[in-house]
Amino acid sequence: MNGLAAIRSLGRAGVKVLAVDHRPSALGFRSRYAEPFVSPDAGSDETRFVAFLRALGEVVVFPTHDSELNAIARYLDDLPVRAPFPAWELLERVQSKRSQLELAQAAGIDAPETRYPASALEARAAAEELGLPVLVKPEHPVGFKQRFRRQAFRCDTVQEAEDAYTRAEEFAPMVQELVPGDDDTLYTVGSYVSRAGAALGVFCGRKLRQTPRGIGTCRVGEAVWVEEVVQAALHLLHEFEYFGLSQVEFKRDPRDGRYKLMEINPRLWQWHGLASACGVDLPRIAYGDLVGEIVPEASMDGFGKRWAITLLPGERPAPQRPPYVDAVFARDDPKPGLVHLARVVRSALP
Repeated sequence: MNGLAAIRSLGRAGVKVLAVDHRPSALGFRSRYAEPFVSPDAGSDETRFVAFLRALGEVVVFPTHDSELNAIARYLDDLPVRAPFPAWELLERVQSKRSQLELAQAAGIDAPETRYPASALEARAAAEELGLPVLVKPEHPVGFKQRFRRQAFRCDTVQEAEDAYTRAEEFAPMVQELVPGDDDTLYTVGSYVSRAGAALGVFCGRKLRQTPRGIGTCRVGEAVWVEEVVQAALHLLHEFEYFGLSQVEFKRDPRDGRYKLMEINPRLWQWHGLASACGVDLPRIAYGDLVGEIVPEASMDGFGKRWAITLLPGERPAPQRPPYVDAVFARDDPKPGLVHLARVVRSALP
Protein backbone atom coordinates (compact mmCIF):
# COMPACT_ATOMS: atom_id res chain seq x y z
CA MET A 1 0.00 0.00 0.00
CA ASN A 2 2.97 2.24 0.66
CA GLY A 3 4.39 1.42 -2.76
CA LEU A 4 1.01 1.72 -4.48
CA ALA A 5 0.57 5.27 -3.15
CA ALA A 6 4.02 6.24 -4.46
CA ILE A 7 3.27 4.70 -7.86
CA ARG A 8 0.05 6.69 -8.13
CA SER A 9 1.66 9.97 -7.03
CA LEU A 10 4.36 9.70 -9.68
CA GLY A 11 2.19 8.17 -12.38
CA ARG A 12 -0.47 10.84 -12.10
CA ALA A 13 2.28 13.44 -12.62
CA GLY A 14 3.29 11.76 -15.86
CA VAL A 15 6.44 10.12 -14.52
CA LYS A 16 7.25 6.68 -15.95
CA VAL A 17 7.17 4.22 -13.04
CA LEU A 18 8.87 0.84 -12.80
CA ALA A 19 7.29 -1.16 -9.97
CA VAL A 20 9.92 -3.46 -8.44
CA ASP A 21 8.97 -6.19 -5.96
CA HIS A 22 10.01 -9.76 -5.22
CA ARG A 23 6.35 -10.72 -4.69
CA PRO A 24 4.41 -11.32 -7.93
CA SER A 25 1.23 -10.69 -5.91
CA ALA A 26 2.16 -7.06 -5.08
CA LEU A 27 -0.77 -4.68 -5.54
CA GLY A 28 1.48 -2.12 -7.21
CA PHE A 29 1.91 -4.54 -10.13
CA ARG A 30 -1.81 -4.12 -10.87
CA SER A 31 -1.65 -0.33 -11.18
CA ARG A 32 -2.21 1.24 -14.58
CA TYR A 33 0.58 3.67 -13.71
CA ALA A 34 3.37 1.10 -13.40
CA GLU A 35 5.38 -1.38 -15.44
CA PRO A 36 5.99 -4.44 -13.20
CA PHE A 37 9.41 -6.01 -12.60
CA VAL A 38 9.82 -9.05 -10.34
CA SER A 39 13.13 -8.74 -8.50
CA PRO A 40 15.21 -10.89 -6.16
CA ASP A 41 14.33 -10.52 -2.48
CA ALA A 42 16.64 -7.92 -0.90
CA GLY A 43 16.10 -9.50 2.51
CA SER A 44 17.40 -12.93 1.50
CA ASP A 45 19.71 -12.18 -1.45
CA GLU A 46 21.01 -8.63 -1.26
CA THR A 47 23.75 -9.18 -3.86
CA ARG A 48 21.32 -10.32 -6.56
CA PHE A 49 18.89 -7.54 -5.68
CA VAL A 50 21.60 -4.90 -6.09
CA ALA A 51 22.70 -6.44 -9.40
CA PHE A 52 19.09 -6.36 -10.59
CA LEU A 53 18.75 -2.72 -9.63
CA ARG A 54 22.02 -1.83 -11.35
CA ALA A 55 20.69 -3.37 -14.56
CA LEU A 56 17.72 -0.97 -14.53
CA GLY A 57 20.12 1.90 -15.24
CA GLU A 58 19.80 5.50 -14.10
CA VAL A 59 16.57 5.67 -12.15
CA VAL A 60 15.16 7.48 -9.12
CA VAL A 61 14.45 4.94 -6.40
CA PHE A 62 11.75 4.99 -3.72
CA PRO A 63 12.22 1.96 -1.46
CA THR A 64 9.17 1.46 0.72
CA HIS A 65 10.54 -1.28 2.99
CA ASP A 66 13.65 -1.37 5.14
CA SER A 67 15.36 -4.33 3.46
CA GLU A 68 15.41 -2.62 0.07
CA LEU A 69 16.26 0.74 1.61
CA ASN A 70 19.28 -0.62 3.43
CA ALA A 71 20.52 -2.66 0.49
CA ILE A 72 20.47 0.37 -1.79
CA ALA A 73 22.06 2.61 0.83
CA ARG A 74 24.94 0.19 1.38
CA TYR A 75 25.78 0.24 -2.36
CA LEU A 76 24.62 3.77 -3.13
CA ASP A 77 28.03 5.03 -4.25
CA ASP A 78 28.28 2.14 -6.73
CA LEU A 79 24.79 2.38 -8.23
CA PRO A 80 23.60 4.65 -11.08
CA VAL A 81 20.56 5.74 -9.10
CA ARG A 82 19.28 8.92 -7.47
CA ALA A 83 17.95 8.36 -4.00
CA PRO A 84 15.86 10.40 -1.52
CA PHE A 85 18.06 9.35 1.40
CA PRO A 86 21.77 9.49 2.34
CA ALA A 87 24.35 6.73 2.00
CA TRP A 88 24.74 3.96 4.56
CA GLU A 89 27.16 5.67 6.93
CA LEU A 90 24.55 8.25 7.92
CA LEU A 91 21.45 6.13 7.29
CA GLU A 92 22.62 3.40 9.67
CA ARG A 93 23.05 5.97 12.45
CA VAL A 94 19.61 7.46 11.78
CA GLN A 95 18.01 4.01 11.94
CA SER A 96 19.58 3.14 15.29
CA LYS A 97 16.89 3.57 17.96
CA ARG A 98 19.57 4.30 20.53
CA SER A 99 21.10 7.03 18.37
CA GLN A 100 17.65 8.55 17.84
CA LEU A 101 16.96 8.69 21.57
CA GLU A 102 20.40 9.95 22.55
CA LEU A 103 20.40 12.70 19.95
CA ALA A 104 16.85 13.70 20.92
CA GLN A 105 17.96 14.03 24.54
CA ALA A 106 20.96 16.14 23.53
CA ALA A 107 18.70 18.34 21.40
CA GLY A 108 16.16 18.89 24.17
CA ILE A 109 13.46 16.78 22.52
CA ASP A 110 11.27 14.69 24.82
CA ALA A 111 11.55 10.90 24.65
CA PRO A 112 10.43 7.96 26.81
CA GLU A 113 12.65 6.87 29.67
CA THR A 114 14.90 4.13 28.30
CA ARG A 115 17.53 1.76 29.65
CA TYR A 116 20.20 -0.16 27.73
CA PRO A 117 20.76 -3.43 29.61
CA ALA A 118 23.70 -5.71 28.85
CA SER A 119 22.02 -8.89 30.08
CA ALA A 120 18.63 -10.43 30.74
CA LEU A 121 19.02 -9.81 34.47
CA GLU A 122 19.76 -6.14 33.81
CA ALA A 123 16.64 -6.02 31.61
CA ARG A 124 14.63 -7.38 34.54
CA ALA A 125 16.09 -4.74 36.85
CA ALA A 126 15.38 -2.01 34.28
CA ALA A 127 11.74 -3.06 34.09
CA GLU A 128 11.48 -2.88 37.88
CA GLU A 129 13.07 0.56 37.90
CA LEU A 130 10.93 2.04 35.11
CA GLY A 131 7.68 0.49 36.32
CA LEU A 132 5.44 -1.93 34.46
CA PRO A 133 4.36 -2.29 31.75
CA VAL A 134 7.45 -1.71 29.63
CA LEU A 135 8.48 -2.24 26.04
CA VAL A 136 11.48 -4.27 24.96
CA LYS A 137 12.56 -2.75 21.63
CA PRO A 138 15.53 -3.42 19.35
CA GLU A 139 18.24 -0.88 18.71
CA HIS A 140 18.46 -2.38 15.21
CA PRO A 141 14.86 -2.88 14.05
CA VAL A 142 15.10 -4.46 10.58
CA GLY A 143 16.13 -7.99 11.52
CA PHE A 144 13.92 -7.85 14.60
CA LYS A 145 10.81 -7.13 12.52
CA GLN A 146 11.65 -9.92 10.10
CA ARG A 147 12.15 -12.40 12.93
CA PHE A 148 9.26 -11.53 15.23
CA ARG A 149 6.77 -9.78 12.91
CA ARG A 150 6.33 -6.95 15.40
CA GLN A 151 8.03 -3.73 16.42
CA ALA A 152 8.45 -4.44 20.12
CA PHE A 153 7.47 -6.76 22.96
CA ARG A 154 5.02 -5.41 25.52
CA CYS A 155 5.97 -6.79 28.93
CA ASP A 156 3.56 -6.73 31.87
CA THR A 157 5.84 -8.59 34.29
CA VAL A 158 9.57 -8.46 35.00
CA GLN A 159 9.83 -12.08 33.90
CA GLU A 160 8.37 -11.18 30.52
CA ALA A 161 10.96 -8.41 30.20
CA GLU A 162 13.76 -10.84 31.02
CA ASP A 163 12.43 -13.40 28.53
CA ALA A 164 11.93 -10.79 25.80
CA TYR A 165 15.52 -9.61 26.21
CA THR A 166 16.77 -13.19 25.87
CA ARG A 167 14.76 -13.76 22.69
CA ALA A 168 15.93 -10.50 21.10
CA GLU A 169 19.47 -10.31 22.47
CA GLU A 170 21.17 -10.26 19.05
CA PHE A 171 19.28 -7.04 18.18
CA ALA A 172 20.64 -5.04 21.15
CA PRO A 173 17.29 -4.73 22.95
CA MET A 174 16.39 -1.70 25.04
CA VAL A 175 13.89 -1.49 27.89
CA GLN A 176 11.60 1.51 27.60
CA GLU A 177 8.73 2.92 29.59
CA LEU A 178 5.37 2.40 27.92
CA VAL A 179 3.95 5.88 27.37
CA PRO A 180 0.20 5.61 28.12
CA GLY A 181 -2.43 6.67 25.63
CA ASP A 182 -4.48 5.12 22.85
CA ASP A 183 -3.64 4.95 19.15
CA ASP A 184 -4.97 8.47 18.56
CA THR A 185 -2.12 9.97 20.60
CA LEU A 186 0.46 9.00 17.94
CA TYR A 187 1.52 11.89 15.70
CA THR A 188 3.49 11.70 12.46
CA VAL A 189 5.58 14.33 10.68
CA GLY A 190 6.42 13.33 7.13
CA SER A 191 8.84 15.45 5.15
CA TYR A 192 11.28 15.81 2.31
CA VAL A 193 14.43 17.76 3.10
CA SER A 194 16.81 18.71 0.28
CA ARG A 195 20.57 18.23 0.47
CA ALA A 196 20.80 21.97 1.14
CA GLY A 197 18.63 21.52 4.24
CA ALA A 198 15.40 23.05 2.90
CA ALA A 199 12.17 21.37 4.01
CA LEU A 200 10.40 21.35 0.63
CA GLY A 201 7.38 19.45 1.89
CA VAL A 202 6.07 18.86 5.42
CA PHE A 203 2.96 16.93 6.46
CA CYS A 204 1.57 16.41 9.94
CA GLY A 205 -1.09 13.93 11.00
CA ARG A 206 -2.07 11.47 13.67
CA LYS A 207 -3.16 7.88 13.80
CA LEU A 208 -6.72 7.24 14.89
CA ARG A 209 -6.50 3.45 14.81
CA GLN A 210 -3.79 0.83 14.48
CA THR A 211 -3.77 -2.85 13.55
CA PRO A 212 -3.18 -4.48 15.96
CA ARG A 213 -4.18 -1.92 18.55
CA GLY A 214 -1.38 -0.50 20.68
CA ILE A 215 1.70 -1.57 18.72
CA GLY A 216 0.86 -1.90 15.06
CA THR A 217 0.50 -0.19 11.70
CA CYS A 218 -1.94 2.56 10.80
CA ARG A 219 -5.48 1.53 9.86
CA VAL A 220 -7.02 5.03 10.05
CA GLY A 221 -5.13 8.34 9.99
CA GLU A 222 -6.12 12.01 10.07
CA ALA A 223 -4.42 15.19 8.85
CA VAL A 224 -3.75 17.64 11.70
CA TRP A 225 -1.08 20.29 12.19
CA VAL A 226 0.70 20.49 15.54
CA GLU A 227 3.43 23.11 15.32
CA GLU A 228 5.31 21.78 18.34
CA VAL A 229 5.57 18.33 16.79
CA VAL A 230 6.59 19.67 13.38
CA GLN A 231 9.36 21.82 14.83
CA ALA A 232 10.68 18.98 16.99
CA ALA A 233 10.81 16.62 14.01
CA LEU A 234 12.61 19.08 11.76
CA HIS A 235 15.04 19.99 14.53
CA LEU A 236 15.91 16.34 15.09
CA LEU A 237 16.48 15.72 11.37
CA HIS A 238 18.70 18.82 11.27
CA GLU A 239 20.75 17.53 14.21
CA PHE A 240 21.33 14.27 12.32
CA GLU A 241 22.23 16.31 9.19
CA TYR A 242 19.67 14.09 7.48
CA PHE A 243 18.27 14.83 4.05
CA GLY A 244 15.61 13.02 2.04
CA LEU A 245 12.25 11.48 2.85
CA SER A 246 11.33 10.56 6.39
CA GLN A 247 8.61 9.95 8.92
CA VAL A 248 9.15 11.04 12.52
CA GLU A 249 6.61 9.74 15.03
CA PHE A 250 5.76 11.13 18.46
CA LYS A 251 3.31 10.12 21.17
CA ARG A 252 1.46 12.62 23.34
CA ASP A 253 1.88 11.63 26.97
CA PRO A 254 -1.43 12.31 28.78
CA ARG A 255 0.43 12.55 32.10
CA ASP A 256 2.19 15.79 31.18
CA GLY A 257 0.90 16.69 27.69
CA ARG A 258 4.38 16.43 26.17
CA TYR A 259 5.11 14.86 22.79
CA LYS A 260 7.70 12.09 23.10
CA LEU A 261 9.77 10.65 20.28
CA MET A 262 8.82 7.16 19.16
CA GLU A 263 10.98 6.67 16.08
CA ILE A 264 12.39 7.99 12.82
CA ASN A 265 11.73 6.07 9.59
CA PRO A 266 14.02 7.35 6.81
CA ARG A 267 11.61 6.52 3.98
CA LEU A 268 8.01 6.83 2.90
CA TRP A 269 5.55 5.37 5.40
CA GLN A 270 2.34 3.40 4.94
CA TRP A 271 -0.16 6.28 4.90
CA HIS A 272 1.81 8.95 3.02
CA GLY A 273 -1.02 8.98 0.47
CA LEU A 274 -2.87 11.26 2.89
CA ALA A 275 -0.03 13.79 2.65
CA SER A 276 -0.44 13.85 -1.14
CA ALA A 277 -4.18 14.40 -0.74
CA CYS A 278 -3.39 17.38 1.51
CA GLY A 279 -1.14 19.15 -0.98
CA VAL A 280 2.19 17.66 0.13
CA ASP A 281 2.94 15.07 -2.56
CA LEU A 282 6.20 13.82 -1.13
CA PRO A 283 7.17 11.34 -3.88
CA ARG A 284 6.61 14.00 -6.54
CA ILE A 285 8.49 16.64 -4.52
CA ALA A 286 11.44 14.30 -3.99
CA TYR A 287 11.48 13.24 -7.63
CA GLY A 288 11.50 16.83 -8.83
CA ASP A 289 14.34 17.80 -6.53
CA LEU A 290 16.42 14.75 -7.44
CA VAL A 291 16.15 15.33 -11.19
CA GLY A 292 17.05 19.01 -10.87
CA GLU A 293 13.67 20.71 -11.12
CA ILE A 294 12.96 23.90 -9.21
CA VAL A 295 10.60 22.69 -6.50
CA PRO A 296 8.67 25.31 -4.50
CA GLU A 297 7.90 24.54 -0.86
CA ALA A 298 4.51 22.82 -0.57
CA SER A 299 1.85 24.01 1.86
CA MET A 300 -0.36 21.52 3.66
CA ASP A 301 -4.13 21.83 3.47
CA GLY A 302 -7.02 19.39 3.95
CA PHE A 303 -6.94 19.52 7.75
CA GLY A 304 -9.23 16.85 9.17
CA LYS A 305 -9.12 14.73 6.01
CA ARG A 306 -8.71 11.04 6.72
CA TRP A 307 -6.97 7.98 5.24
CA ALA A 308 -8.02 4.40 5.86
CA ILE A 309 -7.57 0.81 4.85
CA THR A 310 -11.31 0.36 4.50
CA LEU A 311 -11.21 -3.39 3.97
CA LEU A 312 -8.71 -5.70 5.62
CA PRO A 313 -8.84 -9.52 5.73
CA GLY A 314 -10.07 -10.83 9.07
CA GLU A 315 -11.21 -7.43 10.36
CA ARG A 316 -14.36 -5.34 10.31
CA PRO A 317 -14.64 -2.66 7.59
CA ALA A 318 -13.42 0.81 8.60
CA PRO A 319 -15.21 3.33 6.34
CA GLN A 320 -14.69 7.00 7.22
CA ARG A 321 -16.69 10.16 6.67
CA PRO A 322 -16.23 11.33 3.07
CA PRO A 323 -14.19 12.57 1.49
CA TYR A 324 -11.39 10.34 2.65
CA VAL A 325 -8.44 8.63 1.00
CA ASP A 326 -8.62 4.86 0.73
CA ALA A 327 -5.31 3.02 0.80
CA VAL A 328 -6.21 0.85 -2.19
CA PHE A 329 -9.37 1.95 -4.00
CA ALA A 330 -9.09 4.76 -6.57
CA ARG A 331 -11.42 5.68 -9.43
CA ASP A 332 -8.61 6.41 -11.85
CA ASP A 333 -6.77 3.18 -11.01
CA PRO A 334 -9.40 0.54 -10.20
CA LYS A 335 -7.58 -2.77 -10.73
CA PRO A 336 -5.59 -2.82 -7.43
CA GLY A 337 -8.84 -2.23 -5.54
CA LEU A 338 -10.64 -5.03 -7.37
CA VAL A 339 -7.79 -7.44 -6.68
CA HIS A 340 -7.72 -6.40 -3.03
CA LEU A 341 -11.51 -6.82 -2.73
CA ALA A 342 -11.29 -10.34 -4.19
CA ARG A 343 -8.62 -11.23 -1.65
CA VAL A 344 -10.69 -9.91 1.24
CA VAL A 345 -13.76 -11.87 0.07
CA ARG A 346 -11.68 -15.02 -0.45
CA SER A 347 -10.28 -14.76 3.07
CA ALA A 348 -13.81 -14.60 4.49
CA LEU A 349 -14.97 -17.78 2.76
CA PRO A 350 -14.95 -21.04 4.73
